[in-house]
Amino acid sequence: MEYTGEVKNGVVVLEPGCRLAEGLRVRVLTDHQPARETASLGQRLLRFAGTAKGLPSDMAENHDHYLHGRPKR
Repeated sequence: MEYTGEVKNGVVVLEPGCRLAEGLRVRVLTDHQPARETASLGQRLLRFAGTAKGLPSDMAENHDHYLHGRPKR
């Protein structure tokens, strides 16, 4: 079944006359479409650049060694 409603003070208020059984599990889908990002994936990932602390200085080159135990390059 599909019902419509709106959020008021943080609570979903369904259309008048809608009666759902107490304890019924529901899934809420919104009609809101978030604005599309115009930045490329690389540009969006740049905000995380330099945020990791305590990594080895050669982590970028030898990440397979540190993550999977492969020989260093």
